[in-house]
Amino acid sequence: MPERTKMTDTDTADDQTPRVGIVGGGITGLSLAHYLADRGVEFTLFEAGPEPGGVVRSERVDGYLLEWGPQRARRTDRIDGLISDLGLESEVRTADPDLPICVYADGAIRPAPFSVEEFGDTDLLSAEAKREVLAEPYTDPANPEETAAEMFTRKFGEETYRNLLGPLFGGIYGSDPAEMPVGHALSGLLKLEQRDGSLLKAAINRAEGGRDTPPAISFDEGLQRLPEALAEEYVDSIRFETPVTAVREGASGDSATYELETPEGSEKFDRVVLTTPADLTADLVADLAPSSAEALRELNYNPLAMVYLRADLAADADPDVDPDALGYQVGFDADLRTLGVSWNDSMFGRGVYTAFLGGMHDPEILDESEETMGDIAASEFEQVTGAPAEVVAVNHLRRGFPAYDTSWEAVERVEMPEGVRLATNYTSRMGLPSRIREAESLADELADALD
Repeated sequence: MPERTKMTDTDTADDQTPRVGIVGGGITGLSLAHYLADRGVEFTLFEAGPEPGGVVRSERVDGYLLEWGPQRARRTDRIDGLISDLGLESEVRTADPDLPICVYADGAIRPAPFSVEEFGDTDLLSAEAKREVLAEPYTDPANPEETAAEMFTRKFGEETYRNLLGPLFGGIYGSDPAEMPVGHALSGLLKLEQRDGSLLKAAINRAEGGRDTPPAISFDEGLQRLPEALAEEYVDSIRFETPVTAVREGASGDSATYELETPEGSEKFDRVVLTTPADLTADLVADLAPSSAEALRELNYNPLAMVYLRADLAADADPDVDPDALGYQVGFDADLRTLGVSWNDSMFGRGVYTAFLGGMHDPEILDESEETMGDIAASEFEQVTGAPAEVVAVNHLRRGFPAYDTSWEAVERVEMPEGVRLATNYTSRMGLPSRIREAESLADELADALD
């Protein structure tokens, strides 16, 4: 962990130098710091906790490396750039790019089809279901007001929704697609449909165009190594264990526009970026933008539990279970409480498998004891794979992933004063690539505005 620097009067830059105040030391805030530094913009980043990363947190338990948040990242161009800039190439672990993501449906695990050939060969879908998929170009375009479940079922058929699209899409967020309006949850797909004329054509064009999905990666000491390296690079501009308690307008006549209040005092900035969760952001701007604070408090997040299991699929799995995969999502007709399992061992050789429980389908499971959640995850893992499993640890997040349900309509009522920006999973999408992409775009805007 980087050494914490304490704010002193001598640390404050000249009042004539435009500065940005960043609140939050997760991947968004730290990436923004990196891109601002690259553009010559001065900043100070405040983090309430003792270490960087936010939800990206890695820790060894009983010799096993566990990810308390995201289990992997995709090596997009921007992540590749950060790896290069920070000299992390020797620490990167890359999963086999041919590892499939699977679905457990009708009592068996099968790879999800992502190419024309795989679609033709898969027995995850019946012949009738495949015919419905092929008829998708003749359906009406997606409607932003319909739910994801309604759209998928209408355009691809009930079986394809229940066995494939619903589990894959809903599993990303732990959400129920029946509660997720297309306009909030699938805005990217709407653009693809408009561009290519249909969702099926967009998928085929992507496959035929050779647009491969970036490989899944981690680091020798886990995903938190990336935010740690960013924090080490900019340690002189980061204040750990310094929570911001409010954002206020600067006094009349000040050259800087806003003040960030902390237990150590207040500090002035020309621009402020908040990368904090919605409820915390609402507290910070309660006086500055009360209507926006009220809207932010309406956003729903799905509770999630992660149960870390040790198992040996290569030795103990049923003969028809391929031990090499990214993991599996559970089909909606399966009588399981597990949402899905990330196969960290297959990806990075870590000996553990992360089972996800809860979400919008089953939030009550988080009221159970950790022992009960562990027993459920281990029992269902053995039921699906045939391999016995032991529980290493249990982690639960009461506010896990964004629900992207109808509560997300409240985002349209969020309007910050000029000079205060929000950069988080309620202003863009979740996932490390999306967070880093938004950080770079915002850095460009801030650099232009302060030039």
